[in-house]
Amino acid sequence: MVSKQKILIVDDDNNIAELISLYLTKECFETMIVNDGESALLAVETFDPNLILLDLMLPGIDGYQVCREVRVKHTTPIIMLSAKGEVFDKVLGLELGADDYIEKPFDSKELVARSKAVLRRYKPVVTTNPNMDVKVVEYPDLVINQTNYSVVYMGKTVDMPPKELELLYFLASSPNHVFTREQLLDQIWGYEYIGDTRTVDVHIKRLREKINDHPSWKLSTIWGIGYKFEVR
Repeated sequence: MVSKQKILIVDDDNNIAELISLYLTKECFETMIVNDGESALLAVETFDPNLILLDLMLPGIDGYQVCREVRVKHTTPIIMLSAKGEVFDKVLGLELGADDYIEKPFDSKELVARSKAVLRRYKPVVTTNPNMDVKVVEYPDLVINQTNYSVVYMGKTVDMPPKELELLYFLASSPNHVFTREQLLDQIWGYEYIGDTRTVDVHIKRLREKINDHPSWKLSTIWGIGYKFEVR
């Protein structure tokens, strides 16, 4: 029997949280509701969710800080929920490690669709079958493994949210090939993603903070076009 995927709903408005839970339960997800930041951090450890729906305006520890602390230990996908629609708030959420951002009020069907889309993108594969394909790209001092979702840089494992790793793997798999931001959005986030090209810029910035340029390779910006993984 296939176990249900688990979604943690973090919102101080219990009516909204219950409504979200109802829609997700109908789609055969297992849900858990918490109403504050401290409870959310505890639930991440005990409930071990596959996805976190995280409201930003929480009592005590706010959603930004929850996201920051979750990212220290976990790569669990996070969708931020907020009535704040300013570009600054969206970019800040993405920079802290969120995988998507939905403005309130939101359409329930869109929320379910985006949740499914994020979960489809995050499917770490663990296998002991040596005959199965293993998606690994290797360069000097850098190993990107999309099969077990790991990155080893300078001999140390680097923690990355799923889309950061997928973006790095995609670029590194086609060295010196220039991709536009729109192409990267389509490849990594999918055609169903409702967002703008700033999302790509934010993720490239986070990758550069974790992985410095190497004498043999680097993440290069092609001004006015997009990005490439440059191999020297």
